[in-house]
Amino acid sequence: MSDRLPVFPLSTVLFPGLVLPLHIFEERYRTLVRELVAQSGETPHEFGVVTLKHGSEVAPEPGDDDPVPAAPAVSAADLYDVGCTAELRHVTELPDGRFDIMTVGRRRFSVVSVDQGSEPYLTAQVRWLPEEEEAGEIAQLLAPRVLTAFRTYLDLLRPNSEMLDQVPDDPTVLSHLVAATAQLTVEERQLLLAMPDTASRLRAELRLLNREAGLLARVRAVPVPLSDLARPASPN
Repeated sequence: MSDRLPVFPLSTVLFPGLVLPLHIFEERYRTLVRELVAQSGETPHEFGVVTLKHGSEVAPEPGDDDPVPAAPAVSAADLYDVGCTAELRHVTELPDGRFDIMTVGRRRFSVVSVDQGSEPYLTAQVRWLPEEEEAGEIAQLLAPRVLTAFRTYLDLLRPNSEMLDQVPDDPTVLSHLVAATAQLTVEERQLLLAMPDTASRLRAELRLLNREAGLLARVRAVPVPLSDLARPASPN
């Protein structure tokens, strides 16, 4: 089954269950937010988030006295094939008509075709990807190993991180959290989003986490000048 869906191209990868705040200033996406808010309560207030392979996700935000720049054209070739819907959870309209919105990833889809012109914003014909009602036996066996690897990775990356106390043990939720928060490339995150099931995603994440933990351990073992240690840590 395929459906037509409003699409917001971004430079990030959204996963089901993960929070995505956005600042909306382009008029075409202001229109989208207004339309979503006006929908009935029975209709999911959601739009598609698809990751850009290259190019700019939106026009630069203009200054107070600057003209609104033209929105960049986006084609199917600029986008990855798999995305995730973002469901509106909170909308704040600012005095000048812009919006601050809070969304949560909801369901995955593959892009069949892209249309730019019939609506002010980008739309796509999408096919919904099947989701597991419950993680299978292999995923249940992999989840504790991935959780241990993720804790090791986080402890190396950010010692005493509060996230260590908030890591879920549900296999599917865990797989999405690891994919969204580990320091991976966009291409790696996109591959994880497109995985056919939780077990496949967890298996790939176990390899990636072990790789990243090994790299971090080697970096920490290299002596550095005391002056470098005195610098504040980067939040990234």
